[in-house]
Amino acid sequence: MNAKILVACANGAGTSLMMKMTCERVTKKLGMGVQEIHHCALSEGVSVARQYDIVFSPLNFVNMYDSAKAAGVNVIGLRNVLSDAEMEQHLVETGAAEKFKA
Repeated sequence: MNAKILVACANGAGTSLMMKMTCERVTKKLGMGVQEIHHCALSEGVSVARQYDIVFSPLNFVNMYDSAKAAGVNVIGLRNVLSDAEMEQHLVETGAAEKFKA
């Protein structure tokens, strides 16, 4: 099973693209199967989050995704959105790394 992952930041331009690249590195390192990694602004992310398996967002905006979380989406808030180590830790701790093993 391959994961559909959404990474969102305030404006959806530079930082979310860097988050996407971080996510690509981390999921590859963990051996995860990934169907798609989409990066966008928080506003777009909230409206499409239910279409994804995993959502990464800055920690202070994670509550914007409560409805997606209630629908079973794994919503992960990050203190440092560009930290490979933090992203990897959350994927392992939430079981997502194992669930989407390639």
